[in-house]
Amino acid sequence: MTNYWLMKAEPAEASIDDVLAMPNATVGWTGVRNYQARNFMRDGMQLGDGVLFYHSSCAEPGIVGIARVASGVTVDPTQFDPASTYFDAASKPDAPRWLLVDVQVLHKTRNFTLPQMRADAALSDMLVLKKGSRLSITPVEPQHWAHILRTLGISVS
Repeated sequence: MTNYWLMKAEPAEASIDDVLAMPNATVGWTGVRNYQARNFMRDGMQLGDGVLFYHSSCAEPGIVGIARVASGVTVDPTQFDPASTYFDAASKPDAPRWLLVDVQVLHKTRNFTLPQMRADAALSDMLVLKKGSRLSITPVEPQHWAHILRTLGISVS
């Protein structure tokens, strides 16, 4: 069974265009430092799951692409790098706290902005739109996934 996810990236760190320029349009999703988001990766994500690539902390936040989970869960190396903004001195190589998956971009889309998402009644109960929701990774219900793809003009198979 395929699961679906919304994964937020700050375009100043890893925009959809940056990822498209990478080999195989694939990036290791580093820097997740919230336990619930980490647990979604660890316990819920599977190879091939669908991903809504979302730009956050920018002028026009929104869904900018469709991607897929392209690897199993591995250790996020940035937690051990003192030069990284994601360094975690309490995390040890023999007991790492933070994980990552590789994400492969499949389609760049127009920006389906946060205000457009909020105005769409079919998405009203989407987790990312709930008041106070700030997680960088959230599950997406199959009906929301299908609706968003239709809205963006991507054929749903």
